[in-house]
Amino acid sequence: MPMQRVVVTGYGAITPIGNNTKDFQQNLFLGISGAKPITKFDCSQFKTQIACEVKNYHAEDYFDKRTINKLDLFAQYGLIATDEALNMSNLLTSSNINNDRIGVIWASGVGGVNTFYEETIKFNQANNNPAYFSPFFVPKKIIDSVAGNIAIKYGFKGINYGTVAACASSAYSIINAYTYLQLGKADVIIAGGSEAAINEVGIGSFNALRALSTNNDNPSTASRPFDKDRDGFVMGEGAGCLVLETLEHALQRNAPIFAEIVGYGMNADAYHITAPDENGVMVSKVMQSAIDDAKISIKDIDVINAHATSTMLGDLAEINAIEQCFGNLATSLNITAPKSIFGHLLGAAGAVELITSILMLQEQKVSPTINHFNLDEKLNKNLNYTFNILQPKNISFVLNNNFGFGGHNASILIKKNIK
Repeated sequence: MPMQRVVVTGYGAITPIGNNTKDFQQNLFLGISGAKPITKFDCSQFKTQIACEVKNYHAEDYFDKRTINKLDLFAQYGLIATDEALNMSNLLTSSNINNDRIGVIWASGVGGVNTFYEETIKFNQANNNPAYFSPFFVPKKIIDSVAGNIAIKYGFKGINYGTVAACASSAYSIINAYTYLQLGKADVIIAGGSEAAINEVGIGSFNALRALSTNNDNPSTASRPFDKDRDGFVMGEGAGCLVLETLEHALQRNAPIFAEIVGYGMNADAYHITAPDENGVMVSKVMQSAIDDAKISIKDIDVINAHATSTMLGDLAEINAIEQCFGNLATSLNITAPKSIFGHLLGAAGAVELITSILMLQEQKVSPTINHFNLDEKLNKNLNYTFNILQPKNISFVLNNNFGFGGHNASILIKKNIK
């Protein structure tokens, strides 16, 4: 049986630089930082006091009070992004759609951590009386709840589950969806990820790992991948959703087609639970796997949308990997690091950054890596890191990288034309 081709027919996002994809794209291409002082809690005792929060968010603008009480913030973000993606795809207004063949695969790194924190506090304040636990505690905190809620809302009865691979989680959900569609086991799969971990637990725990920037006096320039003076990532929140569909099904219903997924790679560093292997050997292999899967040459890649969290080890490992994989051709690539603009969305990063890649394909422009002042001397100065300004470019293929604690590596390769 021939493998099905898979295309993107819709996407949606709620992010620190825009609560829909139109605003997101505008601020992305202008390079406007989403990092500001934390407003969600009193962080005066925390080493990190900055983050990339979603701005001007009011749950009651999207949900009734009863629904709000049943959804953790990460689930609210997921449903909002999904609604935009489905509207863009025209899926819900198409005729002859079989809901038994529409699935949902949704990711998060930490799930309902707000609910977990609030319920634990309430339990302790009630002198450890378990009667104070909410009956919504479990369904609000479990990571797979978003996939379930999306299915319930729209009646999608195909494959349905959640993925977890730390900060590669939503890249994994998209790859899982892609492979199911390739095999012809579904017509459409809603794939993506959401995260809402900017609270006392999220910031405090990543501070304990020394992973977050503490450049509290300069939030808008704190996320600075590849820069000599970077000091960690800036935590973000939000969601990204993609409507993935077999090409055959998309053509049958005359759906809009924004990009085709043509290859992927997945592997493990098998090195350290939080640090990447700075030699970048397995990251080089995961990019090569995606290129081989697409049956194209490394010469065909135009842009690498880097994971680039703005940590010293992570940046070095990824650049070493790019040089190993691409050799002398590495200097002809554009490398871009959108986390410099909207921060690190943890389990939602893969989905939102793949949307970034699609926007670059559509507009034939490479989004800037902002906040560059002095290049780290350990990094090759001859590479094009797309520093500070948007760069027009003829783009046919974009390679999107995402990595996670535990050594989870993922690369997804997309192309513009479906011919």
